Amino acid sequence: MLPWTTDGARRRQPASLFGNTNCFNRRRPRSVEGADGCAKVSLSIFEKTLIQKIEDKLPGAAPGVQLQVYQAGRKVGDISVGETYPYYDLASLTKTIFTVQGMIWAFAQEKWNLKTTVQSILHWFPSEKTLVRDLLTHSSGLDWWQPFFESLKVEDSRVHRWTEVQRKIRGLELKPNDVSVYSDVGFILLGCILESLFDKPLIDVWKLVKEEFYPRSGFDFHVDNKPANKEKFYAPTERCDWRGKLLQGEVHDDNTWALGGVSSHAGLFSSIDDVSWYLLFLRSQLKGISRTKVPQKIMKTFTTRARPAGKGDWALGFMMPTPGASSAGNYFSQYSIGHTGFTGTSFWYDPVQDLGVVLLSNRTLLGRENKEFVKLRPMIHNWVIEGLKRS
Repeated sequence: MLPWTTDGARRRQPASLFGNTNCFNRRRPRSVEGADGCAKVSLSIFEKTLIQKIEDKLPGAAPGVQLQVYQAGRKVGDISVGETYPYYDLASLTKTIFTVQGMIWAFAQEKWNLKTTVQSILHWFPSEKTLVRDLLTHSSGLDWWQPFFESLKVEDSRVHRWTEVQRKIRGLELKPNDVSVYSDVGFILLGCILESLFDKPLIDVWKLVKEEFYPRSGFDFHVDNKPANKEKFYAPTERCDWRGKLLQGEVHDDNTWALGGVSSHAGLFSSIDDVSWYLLFLRSQLKGISRTKVPQKIMKTFTTRARPAGKGDWALGFMMPTPGASSAGNYFSQYSIGHTGFTGTSFWYDPVQDLGVVLLSNRTLLGRENKEFVKLRPMIHNWVIEGLKRS
C-alpha cells in the first residue's frame, strides 16, 4: 500500500512530503479546520459540480485526473478526481515547454528567422527547401513517427544513440503534403537544430532554457531513465511489454526512453502546479508583462495561426482549435493556443476569454489504444466554461 492520504476527490499527496498522514492539507486559503485539527478543503460549487461530472465519466477513460482552471490570471478551480499523483509524465507538452520556448528564445537572439532553412543549420539534412518553421507547423513532409527505439542499444552512450537517430532521419524520404501531419520526427529534428544554434548537447540546452525561463520549477528530464524522486510519487503510465516493467517515473515514449530519457519531443516530468505556472508564464508573455528577454511582438508571432484554413490548425509549435473537433471543446476561441500529450496531458489558453485550463492524467495505464479519454477531455473543457458562466 502506497503511503498516500486521500480526501474524497481531492489530490493525493505523498505523506512523507506533507507531514501528518491522518488528514489532507491542500494549503489553500479557503480551508477550514476540522474536528481532528486537520485542514479541510472548502470547495466551490463550481468545483463540486466539475467533480461530479468527471466522476460520472471517468471510469474507463483514465485512473484519475487533475484539473486547474485560471481566469484573468487567478485560479478559480483546482480539483483531483480518482487516483492521482504528485508528478506526471508530460509527454508532448515537452514540445512547447522546452523545444518551442527554446526556439522562441533563439529567434529573439536572431539565431534564425522565418525564412531560415533546416539545411542552413544542419548541413547534413537532404532537403534544400524545408524551412525551420515547417517543422514547427508539422508541414515538413517528415513521417509522423519512426520506431527508432527498435535499433538503439541502451548500452551505447546517449550521444551515440542521438547521433544514430540523426543518421536515420537523414535517410528518411520527405512526403510533401499540403495538409499538416503531426510529426514527432520533426520535433526530434528541432532538437538537433537547438543543439546547433546553442552549440551544446540537448540536455545542456534544456538547462539553459530552464535557468532562463523556469528556474524555480520542478520541470526536468529523467536522465538515463532514473526518476528524480521515489517511483511511487509518479503516475504510472503503462506495463510495457518490450521494456518488461511498469513504467513509473520512466518516460512512456518509446523513442525518448531508448534515447536515455532526453529528447525534444517528449521526456519532461512535473506537477500540475508547474504546468499551470507555465500557462501563466505564456499569458504574461502574450500580455507583455513578462520580465523575460522575449519581446511581446515575438510571442505574438509564435502564437498566431501559421497555416492556411483547412491545411492545419497550428501556430508556430502550438496547437490551435480545430472547429468541431478540438480537444479544448466547443467554447475556446479560434485564437486559443495549447498542446496535448499522449499520456493524457494538456493545457489550453484562450487570450480572448483570458482563460486557461490544465489537465493531467495517466490515461495510458488503461491501454495505449484507449480512446475514452480523447472523448472526455473536450467535455471537461466544455463543463469548465459552462460552469463559469453559471457562477
